[in-house]
Formats: sequence, structure tokens, C-alpha cells
Amino acid sequence: MSILNVEHVTHGFGARQILNDASFRLLKGEHVGLVGANGEGKSTFLNIITGKLMPDEGKVEWCRHITTGYLDQYSTLEKGKTIRDVLREAFDHLSALEAEMIGMYDKMSECSEEEMNALMEDVGEIQSILDYSGYYTIDAKISEYANGLGLNEIGLERDVAELSGGQRAKVLLAKVLLENPMILILDEPTNFLDENHIAWLTQFLQNYENAFILVSHDVPFLNSVINVVYHVENAVMTRYTGDYDNFLRMYELQKRQTEQAYEKQQKEIAELETFIAKNKARVATTNMARSRQKKLDKMDKITLMREKPKPTFSFRKARTPGRIVIDCKDLVLGYDEPLTRPVDVQVEQGQKIAIRGVNGIGKSTLLKTLLKRIPPVSGTVEHDQFVEAGYFEQEEESTDQTPLDVIWAEFPSMTNAEVRAALAQCGLTTEHITSQMKVLSGGENAKVRLCRIMLREVNLLVLDEPTNHLDVDAKDSLKQAIRDYKGTVLLVSHEPEFYTDVVDRIWNIEEWSVKII
Repeated sequence: MSILNVEHVTHGFGARQILNDASFRLLKGEHVGLVGANGEGKSTFLNIITGKLMPDEGKVEWCRHITTGYLDQYSTLEKGKTIRDVLREAFDHLSALEAEMIGMYDKMSECSEEEMNALMEDVGEIQSILDYSGYYTIDAKISEYANGLGLNEIGLERDVAELSGGQRAKVLLAKVLLENPMILILDEPTNFLDENHIAWLTQFLQNYENAFILVSHDVPFLNSVINVVYHVENAVMTRYTGDYDNFLRMYELQKRQTEQAYEKQQKEIAELETFIAKNKARVATTNMARSRQKKLDKMDKITLMREKPKPTFSFRKARTPGRIVIDCKDLVLGYDEPLTRPVDVQVEQGQKIAIRGVNGIGKSTLLKTLLKRIPPVSGTVEHDQFVEAGYFEQEEESTDQTPLDVIWAEFPSMTNAEVRAALAQCGLTTEHITSQMKVLSGGENAKVRLCRIMLREVNLLVLDEPTNHLDVDAKDSLKQAIRDYKGTVLLVSHEPEFYTDVVDRIWNIEEWSVKII
């Protein structure tokens, strides 16, 4: 049974074509991975099927009485509500049914026998829905999901306005999952999740009986939960059956077959053109030349797919500082209250350190404290006098500026050509470079911010969740750049497969925490 049919959808932004004659179908129980490089149109497609965006051409048809749950990259939460308040909103439709049922009971005190029978029938139907939906065990269900995603550790009575970006993402994800829709639509759900919470979500999606569409660049996660892949490339959408690894095999096989067919055809075209050129002027062979020309004109010519520029990241090293780059004594992290016990830590020249720990434990706070961007609750942080830091912040607000504007603002002496070349090295096209930051995808934004660091000479590289939103090629290039970099690295990442074979030390700051983990 088809839940969703998308037929011949075309959409673009200005001169930039995002989707061209794209078709898509979602069958009951299918677990779909929507994959492609940054900026290929995955989030645009999700916005089209959820009605947030009207396509230029084509149609989108859902089956009747469909319920959807959509987690996008830019969902927000309302200040003044607790985590529990937000999670209970997942059951608002059931609360409305209960209120309707209570109203029916009130009417029963003064109604005719015929009306009473009709009301009793309606009440029985609503009661069955509430029982089937587990309405009377809502709090237990909320607790189960909150525990699986680490929200119980934060406290369900916390105001959502006080939460970190990662914590907010968890709340939104838990709410969407609690809604238990007929179709689940998840855009980068693992971006701010810790390893154990990704494991919980993996098991949840493996056992999810309904259909879902998932956008993710986390390959192990994709392989664990999907059975269908839709690949978006050069505005074209192609369907593959199986997991991500199977898609890659089929994609490479089709690419090789197309290249071989192209080479064979080009050879045939060259032979035909040579024969025509030699024989069209000779009376004896002019008819043969015309015949070859007709064959050439009718030929369905193969065109090779335009290769997307792959990013090549690299970081310039500033002069080498002393042996101790950062020296901390009795350091206590926090804002209004301590997050950690006092610790003595040192960062030595050339070390590559990964920092791990659950969301909200203080990883970003640690980086900002070590960089002296925020003061510690107590203790001291000392830098070597020659420290030059490059900082990739986890969250940075998008602006009306273009990538050209962003780079020029920091490096005004660079020429237009130099700025364009630097951004192109990071995998950005001319279309990206001249678009506003706020309309670029999360991955394209991240590439601009990495470019800004690459243009400076730094001896301390501080990266807070740099792989969020980055596609597979960009992650591979960034990993190699960190491996090749000769300076000191502090890295926060929720992807062990990204950092395990790059760093030489791991700090688990859960061991420093004064919280109960």
C-alpha cells in the first residue's frame, strides 16, 4: 500500500535547480534513507512533502487520514515550558478526545433515551481509542522515551529555554517519537545525540512498525535502520533497495557501466565523424556518408553526470608554542552553578584530544572556558604566550551575508578570485558562494565556517561537533585534515568512528561531573 506518491516534482531557487522531475513513493512499513551530498535538496524535498514549500511543478499525494511526525534541523521550542510540558504535547489529540468524552458524560444527565444511546456509543468508541493508544500510561511512556534519550538526567521540570542545542534537539526528537505517527520524517536526528542515545534510537527505529524517511550522513546508523535508499544528485532522485552499503555498490556499478557505455559511444561517434568527413565530398561514397550522418543524428547520446566538487580541507600551522599550550589549575566549569569538581588539566603541544560525555555535561562549556571565552566558576586557565586558536563553534546563527561577504569581512586584503578559490576548495560552487548564508544547508554553512579557519595560521584547533550536517565526502576530508595537522587539536564529536583513529587522548568529562549521570 502506497502512503505517499510524489510525481514529477521540479523545484529551484532562482537559477539554482534543486529537484528536476523527481518521483518518489513510500510504501507501508518502508524505512527510507534519503541521501546525497550537502545542498543537493534533501531538506527541500522534506519541506515539499510536508507542505512547508510548494513545488514549481508536480504533485504530492498522501493517503487519506495520514498522520506525520516531522523533525527538521531548525525546529524550535517555546520559552516558559518544561521538558515534560513539551513531551505531553505529543498526546494533545488524545487529551482533546478525553475532554470531548467528559463533555458527553455531562450531557447524559439531561437527555432522552435515544440521545443517551448515541452518546454511550460515542463514549465507548473514544474510550477504546484512549485505551488502545495507552493514554492512561502517558507518564510511564514519557519516562521511558526520556530515559532512552537522556532527558531524565537533565530533569523533566527544566525550562526548555535553559537547554543547550543538543538538549533541545533531544526534546524535539522525543516528542516526535511519542506521537507515534503513521510516517516519521527525521532530518539529521543523530546530530546532537551521544553514542548511547544513538544506540537507543537505532533500536527504536529497527523495531518501528510504521514507515519513516530519514536524512542522515551517519553511515553506520543508516546501515542499521533503513531498507530503501533514495539518492539525490544533480537534481535527480533515484531509488535503490537495501541499506546504504548496497546503495554504494549499485551506484558505483551503474557509474562504471555508464562511463564504459559513454567511452564506447564516443569511439563510435569519432569513427562515424571521420568516415563522413572523408567521404561526403566523393560522388561514389556520398550516399554512404549521408547514411552515417543520419545514424549520428538519431543517436541518443550519453552524457556523463557532472561531478560535484569534493572538499579538500587543510589547516595552516602557526609558529610552535611552548610545551604546555593550556594549563588549568583547580578548574571548575559552569555558569551560575558548578558543573564539575575542581580538576587540574594540561594541553600539551601536538596533542590531539577528543572530549566526550553526555549532552549538557559541559563539553562546549569546557571548550569556551579553555579558550577564555567564558570564565570558569573557579580556578585558573593559562595560555602559552604564542597560542593562536581556530575555533569551530557548534551553533552559529546564519545571516543575510553571502559566503563571499563572510570571508571578506575577516580577510579584506584577499581578492575576489582568492576568496572564491578558498571556498571552492571547501566544496562550494559559484551558486553557493553567492547565496545568503541563511538559505544554505547546514553542511554548506559548516564548510564556510571551516574555510574561515583554514585561511588563518593556527597552532590550536578547537572543533565543537564539526561533523554535524557534513556529508560523507566532507567528513572524510576533514578527518584527513585533522590527521595531517601538526598543531594541537581539541575535538568534541558524537561519532567515535570519526575521531577514534585520529586522536591520541580522550577526556571523558563525565568523570569530572558533579551531576548524577
